[in-house]
Amino acid sequence: MLVIGGLTAAVVLLIDWFPIQAAEQAERIDHLMWYLVISSGAIYVIVISVLLYSVWRFRAKPGDESDGPPNHGNTSLEVAWTVLPAILLGVMAVWAYLVVDRNEALAADREVIEVTAWQFAWEFRYPEAGVTSGDLRVPVGRQIDLQMRSVDVIHDLWVPEWRVKHDVVPGMTNRLIVNPTRVGTYPLICMELCGVGHAAMRSRAIVMEPDDYEAWLRNAQREVREEPTPPPAERGRGEDADGGVPPPPPAITDEPDQPVIPPTGPGSAGE
Repeated sequence: MLVIGGLTAAVVLLIDWFPIQAAEQAERIDHLMWYLVISSGAIYVIVISVLLYSVWRFRAKPGDESDGPPNHGNTSLEVAWTVLPAILLGVMAVWAYLVVDRNEALAADREVIEVTAWQFAWEFRYPEAGVTSGDLRVPVGRQIDLQMRSVDVIHDLWVPEWRVKHDVVPGMTNRLIVNPTRVGTYPLICMELCGVGHAAMRSRAIVMEPDDYEAWLRNAQREVREEPTPPPAERGRGEDADGGVPPPPPAITDEPDQPVIPPTGPGSAGE
């Protein structure tokens, strides 16, 4: 048991399983995950140790083809392996509820960003500023309220350093709450198999200092004002006969010099 426990502890503790924590939600989720990992590791050590001991201790002797002695079980042992997992699962259920409740608590000054997903790109719109971007830019130290919808199939928005993730479903608006705590650029990934281009459906989550974020918004708004308005004939292109919404802009790449997303309506701008 000591050897198995040592090997299991080495695998659990010596490997860096999680990326850095870049949001308030990440720390709470990591604590819960460590509880699950350590509990599972302990159970694994006990089960494997008993299994290997039983294989060695109760093995049949060469040539012995007789039936083993009748055994009607051990009530105390059965109660123990029923009650202990039930307690562990109960603690996990209560802990998980508290984590979700705290992670999704809304702040009064949260920043609302509208997210649109399609095969195979992301679009982020800042309704108060009238700005649209292919990267998710957010200020550090302020709660972000991502209101997400899909125009085709189910997608899933995930930034590993934030830990939280959520499905983006056609026909409904889902909400993802995050409180970024670390300035930096992080991969933003679709975690739901959504078609042949799923692996390329990536963008960037750029966490900025508040002053830099406000400066970026002002610059993007200035680009919107300076952008010439196309003539009515061109504005109507892409709409169907019933005045439907034009198709989404082309797919976005995650190159550092990524171009501005073509505006999808009046008052939109790129970066």
